[in-house]
Formats: sequence, structure tokens, C-alpha cells
Amino acid sequence: MAAEQIFASPLVYTGNDGVQYVYVATTQNNIYKLDAKTGAIVQSRNLHVPFLQVELESCVDINPLIGITATGVIDPSTGIWYVTAKTYAEQFQNGNFSPSNPPGRFNGRYWQHAIHTEDLSEAADWPVLIDGTVFRNNPNRMFIGGIEHSRPGALLVGDYLYTGYASHCVQYNYTGAIIGFHKTTGKIIEAFTTEGGPEPNTIRGGGVWMSGGGMAYDGRGSMYFSTGNGYASQLKATGNAVPGRTPPTSLEEAAVNAKINDDGTLTIIDFFIPWEKNQLDGADKDLGTTPLEILPSDVFSCPNQRRIGVVTGKSGKTYWLDLDNLGGYQNGPNNLDAVIQVFQNENSVYAGAGVMPLGGGYVYISVTQYSTHVFKFSCNSAGNAVFTKLADTPDNNAYIVGTGHGTTTSLKGKEGTGLLWITDVDGQGLRVYDPIPPLNGGPLKKLNGFNVPGVTKFSRPVFGDGRVYVSTHQGYLYGFGSPVNSPLNCSSPYSFGSVPLNNASAPLTVTCKALTSTRVDAVGLKGDANFVLSSLPSVPFSLTSGQIFTFDVTCTPISVGPLSSDALINVTNSQPGFSSRVAVGLQGTGHSFKPLLAIAPNNITFNVIAGQPSSVQSALFSNLGDSPLTFTNISFSLVSETGPWVTPNPTSDGNWEVGKFVFVYLPTSIGPGDSAPISVKYAPDAPGNHTVYVMGFSDGGWALLNVFGIAGTNPKSVIEFQTIDGSGWVPYSSTTPFDLGTVFESQTRNLLMRITNGGGPNAVPLSITVSKPPYGIPGIIGKSNNIDLAEGASLGAGQSETANMYCNAPKSQVNLPSYNGSAVWVLNTGDPNQGKQTIQFTCTAAAEQVGPLFPNGTARYGYVGCFKENNPGRQLAVVAYSATKNNTNDRCTTACFGLGYVFAGTQYSQECWCGNAIPIQRDDDNNCNLGCTGSALQTCGGDGYFHNSAHISLFADLAKFDGNTTSPPLQITPSVGPYNFVGCYGEKGSKTLSEKSTVSNDMTVEVCHVFCGAMDPPYQYFGLEYATECYCGARLNPASALLDASSCSMPCKGSNSEFCGAGSVMQIYGLNATAATSSVVGRSSTAVTSATTTTVSVPASSRSTTSSQSVSSSASTSSSVLQSSLTSTSTVPPAPPSSSVSSVSKISSQTTSSTSTQTTSSSQATTATTSSSSSNPTTLSSSSSTPISPSTPPTPTPTPTPSVDSYDYAGCWTDPIDHGLPRALAALPALADPTSMTPALCATHCAQFAAFGLEYSRECWCGPHPSANSSLAANQADCNMPCAGDRSALCGGPARLSLYRSSDPAKISADPAVPASPIGNYSYAGCVADAAERRLLPVVVTDDAMTNGVCVAAAEAAGFKYAGTEYGRECWMGNATTGGSGRVEEGLCGMKCAGAMGELCGGSRLLSLWVRAAGT
Repeated sequence: MAAEQIFASPLVYTGNDGVQYVYVATTQNNIYKLDAKTGAIVQSRNLHVPFLQVELESCVDINPLIGITATGVIDPSTGIWYVTAKTYAEQFQNGNFSPSNPPGRFNGRYWQHAIHTEDLSEAADWPVLIDGTVFRNNPNRMFIGGIEHSRPGALLVGDYLYTGYASHCVQYNYTGAIIGFHKTTGKIIEAFTTEGGPEPNTIRGGGVWMSGGGMAYDGRGSMYFSTGNGYASQLKATGNAVPGRTPPTSLEEAAVNAKINDDGTLTIIDFFIPWEKNQLDGADKDLGTTPLEILPSDVFSCPNQRRIGVVTGKSGKTYWLDLDNLGGYQNGPNNLDAVIQVFQNENSVYAGAGVMPLGGGYVYISVTQYSTHVFKFSCNSAGNAVFTKLADTPDNNAYIVGTGHGTTTSLKGKEGTGLLWITDVDGQGLRVYDPIPPLNGGPLKKLNGFNVPGVTKFSRPVFGDGRVYVSTHQGYLYGFGSPVNSPLNCSSPYSFGSVPLNNASAPLTVTCKALTSTRVDAVGLKGDANFVLSSLPSVPFSLTSGQIFTFDVTCTPISVGPLSSDALINVTNSQPGFSSRVAVGLQGTGHSFKPLLAIAPNNITFNVIAGQPSSVQSALFSNLGDSPLTFTNISFSLVSETGPWVTPNPTSDGNWEVGKFVFVYLPTSIGPGDSAPISVKYAPDAPGNHTVYVMGFSDGGWALLNVFGIAGTNPKSVIEFQTIDGSGWVPYSSTTPFDLGTVFESQTRNLLMRITNGGGPNAVPLSITVSKPPYGIPGIIGKSNNIDLAEGASLGAGQSETANMYCNAPKSQVNLPSYNGSAVWVLNTGDPNQGKQTIQFTCTAAAEQVGPLFPNGTARYGYVGCFKENNPGRQLAVVAYSATKNNTNDRCTTACFGLGYVFAGTQYSQECWCGNAIPIQRDDDNNCNLGCTGSALQTCGGDGYFHNSAHISLFADLAKFDGNTTSPPLQITPSVGPYNFVGCYGEKGSKTLSEKSTVSNDMTVEVCHVFCGAMDPPYQYFGLEYATECYCGARLNPASALLDASSCSMPCKGSNSEFCGAGSVMQIYGLNATAATSSVVGRSSTAVTSATTTTVSVPASSRSTTSSQSVSSSASTSSSVLQSSLTSTSTVPPAPPSSSVSSVSKISSQTTSSTSTQTTSSSQATTATTSSSSSNPTTLSSSSSTPISPSTPPTPTPTPTPSVDSYDYAGCWTDPIDHGLPRALAALPALADPTSMTPALCATHCAQFAAFGLEYSRECWCGPHPSANSSLAANQADCNMPCAGDRSALCGGPARLSLYRSSDPAKISADPAVPASPIGNYSYAGCVADAAERRLLPVVVTDDAMTNGVCVAAAEAAGFKYAGTEYGRECWMGNATTGGSGRVEEGLCGMKCAGAMGELCGGSRLLSLWVRAAGT
């Protein structure tokens, strides 16, 4: 379950097979069946794709996926597991979406599932879609899954299943809801909304979420639940008391009693809403952060309140409610709450109360950032329930929100066996306490604690047979228990019953039987003076299996109340699998015949706002003796614990006033073993500190209670943001965002937001009740952690706390326009005058502006994108230069600007290309991943995200570029003006057309048409070749042969969407000619069939040299495909044109007429003049036309050069680039020379490598050896192109290499690799992922001579532990690693070192990591 999050509590269930399993559901909508003992995954299943958090903007409570987050329920009668899942509509179940392109919030859907626990299959008639359900009690609203959130535990009552819903961070137009289903048929039998109208359906609120707690059922037809804040405002702030039996239709901030009717619908019977409901709404202080729990009525019952519930809200107030009379709204004295008791905790509470019925009844309230409070239940003399805070846990709960629901266990309900379990998101993830407070009023005894990383917030421990399970948001379910067997059976525990104080019981004999061969090493007592061991055998002694030994134990109480301890037996076993310690439980009860007075707690402290309604706390006077206790006096002092004593003032209602305190129900006597609460009210009218000391004198001794009161003023929230230079603070304004300024790419700015409690010196603590910062969400602005200024934080008077906000401008290409980022932080505090705030943050991310600039300082050549190269040919027309040391995007754009081109592009780190035609295919920017040779901080093209395809970084002159980045598909243009495409003609030494020609790097079919068709009269034909060349003529050379249309495979230099012939292949257009094929297609697989014999009819031409000709030509194939598709089944894939050259300037157009010199390259065209005239129509056919002979001798046939230096000719090899595969040789970018290329020039360029190859007559490629995708060509004649610098020598062909290899051992003959480890004191640690926003190592140096040895030496000299090479030329160093995502596949670090082409130096955001040996 790695990377999954478990928010729904696991369920432990034993099915018909008698085996116990744990059922787990995750936020990925995966469900699992685990073996409860081993944790093995027995079965698993995915229900749907999960919903994405990015749909919810700043709400990151559950991130990044939201699938199953509510605890389901298993029906024990059928074994069916009911679970609720959030997903998307059906059309998105293929998962074809991402956080950057999500389906949209309103495509969210909720499904209710019924799963067979046996095999995780779906039950019949399930699952059920909830979306679109109209609410029964308000038809003006319906269920919308995208904005609803299922968090509370499900409830199964009889035939009906109920699930609850709330919001995502109180956002959008949600409504609290309870949806009911028939458990068998799946029919929705109830759809109840807590926003019942008549307000408009835009009013939101009343969420049923309870921090994941469950709805409660009393076993007698009533469901109990609590709700969050809302905005219907049906209840006035004052003067609008509402009885509980007449509930409002809008149940916001409410504790609710709902009757479950026979048909499964709900009827609201009773409710309670706090008197300050409107203030709670404004501060987003939900009552319903915890579930409304039903306390066991066999223990928690008094004459006036027989059934009691407890609920605590975000305000920190704990309410004990009479479940038979919840209290309504403002029905108490002075229009306050008509409840049993209210206790104001120090901070917000999200955890449901823990309840222990043993020991007379205890309730445990876990307060955020503070300890868990322990309340003792009792009934006062008036018959009312009282909950007295007796003790706390010895440690505090997490500083941030997330402490889990309190959970208690016991051994079959026996006294003295209880345990209190608390899970937490910080510190020890699982803590275990003795739930009964010590009689002296000290903290609970902590029994154990476990570190559990990533505990899910609001989770609770789940129990099985001798095991406890804890879920996490890190994909793990932890199980704790005793995995070993006991070597002794001692029949534990031993109970002594009731024993008088300072007396000894009759001894009990402990008998232990060996279950395996073992040696007893020690027998002792676990530090408890209430028990004494005797008759101990001498140790050590050995036992064989079945032997027994005995010792005696006596109970000698020195304190009253339950007593427990363990006799510990340490053993050494002869067999593995047995524990080395055996604990023998000892229990007893100490009692006193005489009365014995005790009080707990010893101290009561109030911290209130002066002038607000009275706060009430209580202490418990107890008689621990067996005889009645009588008070002789209860005395009060305002000075000290020893007096002077003052007489209290009686109040009109029979209580006693002392200073600012009022004491209620002062007892006069207490029965044996009984207790009497004393309640204290504190209602000061002005700020100040107040104290009263209460001393109880009795015939059972005396006891002292200290009461402290601190009265303050309201807190004030002062929110500020650091100035951009960090020197001051900007006050918050709801109309002005906090601005982090302008941040340049690859940089981060950190500024602080500060909150101060500015309420003055007497202000009460300021609590942060809502805090939803931009943490972990997409964008350039974020919060560094989710701890500082988190929900639950509390600030004393004058105290400040800060949180770091950052703006991170990611690494980007230069010349991008600046863009703005924004984020929000939803915040609410205890400041009654501020209310909920949506704090806005802005930041401007800016890229460096380089090259020619506009007057406003922005770049003239804006970055357009990363485009695929060799697609199939070079995408820009000319190369401006190739610089192995100082290529940058500013240099390239300046060069292309000077040459007058619209587009500039950088590639292979060192090349600069210019052109006027935009490339065809724009890809994601992560495909351009190579640093420039002149600046590693800039990007100059790349080899693709998967390092398998060339890409160019493209810039455009914004004064000329129209912004359109979409090109038509590459195809043969079917017609232009009156000219139609005739066919592709292969040439053998002479041109197909030769009367007039021009060469241009802006060549297109349209340009050639204008050139040849503008004559008067126009030429009968024009043709294009080598991407840049245009030829005109009256007739076709009969020596040229009609080829398949796919032979025209070179894109035009002036348009990447048109073909312009190929090498020695001319693309012919005829005036009013009938095309050689019936249709022309683009990038599709459609085949166009042509006739076996092709006849082209042409009208009369004044440029004909004969009066009449009639010729037929046999077509070269029975079908032609006029396209560039490499998947065509009827053609050979076209050979790509040249892909990389080294240096030329812009080539101007040249014109000729009637060629006197024929060439096969694109670099030469000579000029001559001729004239001709004719007026007769002509029909041309290749079988009888007269060849047009050149006026110069033909070029000699080129032959391979046998050897060059130490290199020998190895034959004609395929270059798989025409199949979309990496080149045969690619250790260096190609050297291309259109005038001087020879084998000798290429050998010099590739001197460090064992192989080189020549291609397209002018390209030189280097490498250690041909790639695995290359092989010796089947037809060696495929290498047929003469070298540009020596027409007698052979320099490859289209997609064919004239390959040369050397056996010189000094040359690089193997693929680049990481050098052998170690280098000095450093060992290679692998290929490790880096991160742009937070580098793995902090210090970097860049060197064009970088090697792993150079980097390691630099780290050694600087004293760093780690060194890593990246991007071929970067060296990163440091003493600790941060960020990154760990080791990755070794092959991903595939960039060659700039200083050693035989070495690998990392990759794009990938480090070749080296670690210094310890002690060196």
C-alpha cells in the first residue's frame, strides 16, 4: 500500500472461516483484505479512479487523492462491507487526466458500495450512485458529489445503512447531509439535508463530518450526530430562544436527536445549539468537530439525567447533554445554554471523547496542543450529573490538529484492567495510559508509547485478537501485540479482594507451570509497596516442560482504592519463540474503616474574558473510608493556604460568594466510598488575577483546593507580512494581497507572515481555529510546512508566531514573459472582531530577457517552445554557427536577428539555427533538457524526456511572428495556381529540369511556383529538390524515373508543412497537367492508386525545342502514397534530410537558365543563358523523350576511401533515424560542411572516437561504435552520394553512413560510463534524482572540462562529504542531502561529461552521486 493514505479506520472482522482479517480502504479507492496476524495482503481491489485534491484549490487537508475517507461498516449477519468512494464520472475512469489537467470538480461522483468480505466482490444491486439525489426534506437541493465530502463513520441500524456528508474546508455550495440506503436492495430510502430551507440553495453549511467520528445509535430508535457551522442565520443572536422540541429547519452548529422511522426516513426530535451560535459561525468554530457520543447509561446516570451524551467543539467547549432533553437554543439562565455542564478547554478539540465505565466512570477530552483532560463522573446532592476534571495525561497532544479519538479497553470489564489509548500526529504516534487517576490527583500513569511515523489525523487505534492496529497516511498499517508465546503458565491474575489499610492479607500461592524447557533467572515485584513476595525459590533454577514452582504473595495496602502490580519472572528459554519475561498480575483494593477525606483536583484555574458569562469548573471531595464523613467546616481565604479565613457571602440562590468566585453545593457530609462535587463559577467584570483558597476540615482529615482566576480582554489578531527586502512588516488588508515581489527563474524568495496577539497585556490567548494555507498545492507560491500557524495554535498576550511563505520561480527558458502566481490562505482566529479571512498572496515569476531587446527591456525574440527536430528533416533552414564553448540563446537570437530570420533555435547544446518556417511539432518543455555550452543555466535544445529524440529550443521575433504555433501536417502540396503535382522523379547524374534554377533557404512550393510561373509565357514545369532548390523547364529529362511519391521526403526550408523533393529526387509540378495520382494525402495512411501507365498532357509551350512528342511511361509502382507517414504499407519510409550542420550564413537566391552544370547538392548553381521558341502542343512520356544533355562532362562515380589515418572503411551502414530511433553515431553533434566535407576532415573531427561516418555528402558523425539499431546495409550501393569536398569520394547517402572504424586502443571504443569506483576517498553511490525547487546538494560549480574526477577533487578540497555531476558540466557538493526523490534507474544518468566524452556525468535533474568514505 505504498504511497496510499488510510483515512477510513480499518475494520477487524472474523468471517465464517473463523480467521480474523483486517479490512483497509484508502484514498486511492483501493480496498484490501489483510491477514490480521501476519499483515499479508490476502486480496485487493480498486473500485474507481480517485478524485484529485487540485480540484479543491487551497483545501489540502487530504492530499493529493480523495477516494475513500469515511469509515465503513461490516454487517455481521451477512459479512458485507459497506464503504463510500469519491471518484469521477464514467468517462474519466480510464485515468487519462492529471493534476495539471483534471476532469473538473463538477465531474466528481460518490458511489456507495457493498462488498463481500469473502472475496471483495460487489453485492448484487450495488454500487449505488448518490449524485443527483434530491433531498427529501428540501427538494430545492440535490446531492453534488464534487463539492461534498464523506468523512464520518457509517451507521448500520436494522435494514438501513446511513452515511454522512459535509464539505471540503467549508468551500463551495455544499450542504450537510445524511443519505440512507436499504442494505439489501441498495435503494436510497433517505436523503436528508441539514439545510432544510426555505433559504436559497446557495446557502451552505451544517456539515456532518465530526473529524471522522461516527453517528451514534441508542438502540431504541434514535440516531445522534453533530453538525458544523452554517450561514442560514435562522436563529437570532439574542432574544430568540427556541425549545429543543421545535428544531429549526437549518441544523447548524447543532447536536441532533433524529428518530429512525420504520421506512428508514429521519424525523428530528430534539436539538441543541450553543447560545453563541452566530459568533461560532463567524469564527468557523464548529460544534461538530467531534461526534455526539452516548455515555453508557448503566454507569453515567443520575436521578435528573438518566441518559447523558458528550460533544466538544472547535471553540474548546465540552458540553455534557441530557439526551432526553438536549437543550434547544438559549433556553438556559440569562439566555445561555440549558445543558448539564460546560467546560472550557484551553484550545480546540477535534478528537471524540474517550469513555471508561470502570472506576465509577471517566471521560477523556484530548485538547490540541495541551494534555488530555480526565473528568470523573458523579451525581451531586441535587441529583444532577457533574463531571469533575481530576487529572491530565503527563504529556501534551500534538501542536497541530490531528490527535485521534480517545479509545479505552478492558479485560472483560474487570476493574483494574482498563487502558486508555491515544493516537497522535506528532511525537509518539501511539500512547497507552492507566485510565484511573492516582488518588493524589497527579497525572495519569503512562504505560507505554510507540513511535509511528505518519499517523493519520483523527484516526483511532483498532483492536483485534491481542493486537492493536494504527493507520497512517504513508501507506502503512502498523500492528502491535505480543508475537511470542509465554514459557510459563502462572494462572494470572491473582486477586486479594478488599484489604484494610496497613494490614496484611492472607498470602496467596502463585503456581507456575513450565510450558517449555527454561531457566528462571529472577523473580521480583514491579516497584509497588502494596504487595510483598515471599517463599521465593533460590535462583537461578531450571525447569523442564511440565515442571512447576511456587511462591507466595501478600497484599499490604498503604493507600485506598484499586491496587494492581505485577510479579515479574525473568527467564532464559532453550527454544526460540518464547518471551524472556512473564508478568503475573496482582490485584486488590485498599480500604479504610475510618472516614478519609480527599479532593481532586487540587487546583482549578480559569482563564476567561472579563464581562462574559460565567465559566464553571468543579472539584470532587471524596470519602475514601468505610464510615460516613462529616465536615466540621469549609473555610475560605483570599490570602494564603493558611488564612486568614473569611466568611463567604450567601447568594439569593443559596450559593456562596467569595471574592470573584461563587461556590455551589458545599457538602456537609459524604457517605462511605462516595464523593461530592463542589462547583465553582467565575464571572469577573474587569481584567485581573484572582485567587481563593478552600480548606475542608472533617473527621476524616483535611483537604485543600486552590482556585485561580485570570480575567483578560478579548484577543486581537494582528496579521502582517514581511517586506520584500525583509526589513519591515506590512499590515494585512483584506483588499490588498501580500506580495512576494518579482522572482527570477530558478530562484526562490522566502518571506514571513506573522500573527500577533495584540489584544493588550490582559488579552486572553488567541487561538487559531481555521488555518488552510497553500501547502503542497500546485503553483509558484506556497507555505513551507503545515506546522507553523496551524489550526490549534495559541498565542498569549503580545506573543507572535511566524510562518514562512515562498515564491519559487521554476527553472525556465529565457525570454519568457513574466507571469503572475497567486495563492490564498484561509484563516480564522479567536479574535471576535476579525472573522474568517481569505489572505491572498501574489508573486511575479520572471525569466531572464536576452538577445535583441525592445525599448521596454523585454526580449524581441520570445521563447515559443520546445519543438521536435528531424521531423523528418531539420526544422529551421540554416545553421548560424556551432560553438562548443560559448553558445547561448542570447548569442543565437542576436545572430538570427542580424541575418533577418523570424525564428532562432538552439540545439545539441552548441548549435544555432535560423529560419522563417515554424517547426511542425511542439512538445512539452521537459524534452528540451540540455544546457547551453556558454551557460549551463540556459537550455539549448534537448534529447527528449526519454533521451530518444532530438528537440530544438525555438525563439521568434515578436515583431514578425503572429503567435501561431500550429502547423498543417507535412504533405506534398497537390497544386498551386494552375500547376498540379505530377510526381517524384529520381535522377541519375543530370537534372529532371534544368533550364532555370534558384536556391533559397525560404524555399516553398509557392516560392518556386512564382519563380517559374512568372515568366511570359510561364515554364511548363517546375520542380523542387534538396529542400532549397527550385528548377524550371519545358520538358522532363527522360533519364529521370518516376518514383513512389514517398521518395519526396525533404521538408521545404521555407515551410515544414510541405515537401520539396529530396536528394537527387525532384518533385515535379506541371502547368494544367493531369496529376500522376488521383489524390494527395497528408499524414495519414490512405494509399492513392495510380494507373500502371502514366501519361501527362501539356499544352503548347513557347520553350519547346521540338514540334511534337508523344511518350508513355510505365509507372514505378501500382500505387503511390503522397505522404510522409512512416507507417505506410505501400512505400519505403522516406530518408530524412540532413539533421545538423556546423556553419553557413544566410544563402541568397540564385537563378540560372538552361543549366550548364548539373549538381546533386543544394549549394551550387551556375548561370548561363539560352533561348528557344515553339508553339506546338506536346505530350511527354518517359519511353520516347529525348534526353537533355548537360554541357559539361558528367561527375565521376564516387568510390569509398579505403583508409584514413588509423581508420579503415567498414562499409555502408544504416542510420536508424529514418525509423525514429537514435542515430547510429551520436557521441558528438554532427559536423556538417556543404562545401568541404571529406573522409579526412571527418577523421580529424572524430579523432578521439573509434568510429566515424559520413552521410548526405556533407555530414560527419562520431561515436565509439555503431548503435545496436544500426547494421550493415543490405544494399551497399545505398551509399551513393559524393562528398561535398571531393566528388570522387563517397560520403554516405540518405539515412546511410559510409562507416570507418579504428582499432587504435587510445580511441574511445566503448559507451560512456561512470568511472570505476572509488575515486580517491569517494565511492560511487548511484544515479540519484535531483529537484529544481530544492537541490539535493547546495553548492555548484560549472566547468566545460567537467569530469567525475574533477568534481570529486573539488569536493575533497572544499571538505564536502558528497559530490555529484549533473547536466554533463555541473558539479554539486554538500555535507547533507535535501530534497530529491532517491535513487533511480542507472541508465537515466546518460549525459556525457563535458571534459571526458567517455564518462557519464549525470543527466537532466539527475546526479551521478559520490560519497566520501567515513573517517577520511
